[in-house]
Amino acid sequence: MAVKKGSFSCIPNEFDRWEWRLWLKVHCFLKRYVGVFSDEGKLLDNEKIQAKDYVLLYRKIKLKHNRLKTLFDLSARKELIQRIHLLSEKSTPLWGKMNVYQMTKHNTYWNSWVLGKGDFVYKQEFLGKIFGKMALKNTTKDDKPIGKNLPTGIAFTVKETEGDVNEQKELWANLIADFEYFSNKEFIHDFFGKMSKEQIGIFAYKHSDHHLRQFGV
Repeated sequence: MAVKKGSFSCIPNEFDRWEWRLWLKVHCFLKRYVGVFSDEGKLLDNEKIQAKDYVLLYRKIKLKHNRLKTLFDLSARKELIQRIHLLSEKSTPLWGKMNVYQMTKHNTYWNSWVLGKGDFVYKQEFLGKIFGKMALKNTTKDDKPIGKNLPTGIAFTVKETEGDVNEQKELWANLIADFEYFSNKEFIHDFFGKMSKEQIGIFAYKHSDHHLRQFGV
């Protein structure tokens, strides 16, 4: 069976129905994410590739695609820092009660708390001991963003309404960069409780992403 000019690769001969469906699935996936999976696309440009290789390749592609963003990856840190710098004193929220100064200061304090940059006492709340483990699993299992209008913990609420937004932006961006050297083994989330390093990286990314989306960046 020939392939039209411009397709990802040549289809090997003697494909049965199951093999053809798998090939199509792989190629549709690659076509959707062209550029992200360029190396895998080159592998498919091989007339001698076997059906079993398609199975392994498809699993590799899915694993790569489903990898969640974490602040322990340089690319995720760079992305958030670039978005932080897009904020200005004129930025307004799409939801919630915080203004841009309160939001940026909230994030400098929250990330300092996670990183252990300050005199913090880590303790899980009572309700967290009941529901925290389940909530943590649901929050870090996929790339679904944190929901809108969730309550901010009292300890992280910023009461003052005016301040230097640019200063808070720089502090926040520097704290994001500091996740490269994360070493706070004492960290316990006030609701989720004890978290693995992987969970911390995923949730810390989602927390900053949530507030940046809140202000449209």
